[in-house]
Amino acid sequence: MVNLDQAQSWGTNAIWVDARPDNEFEQDHVPGAIPLNEDRWNELLPTLLAQWSLEKKIVVYCSSQSCNASREVARRLRDEAGLKDVFVLRGGWEEWLKNRR
Repeated sequence: MVNLDQAQSWGTNAIWVDARPDNEFEQDHVPGAIPLNEDRWNELLPTLLAQWSLEKKIVVYCSSQSCNASREVARRLRDEAGLKDVFVLRGGWEEWLKNRR
């Protein structure tokens, strides 16, 4: 887990990953975020991998704190894709909206 201030402090060293369904991503998302959800995992994962490098941290979010999609996507990025420095945004999209800057 990572809080919003810490994630934003990483600046360009952070890759934001939106684990919400496609229709929610299309309505609005963190600027520059990459969609990666369970439904289209195999299709969307290459886009993330193309932008990832060792110095990058990955911040995964979904709708809210109670949403499990971000935790599951983060787990798969660690376990299946072998990525390190994968974090779930505490409070998710709701937290981003409350503190949008």
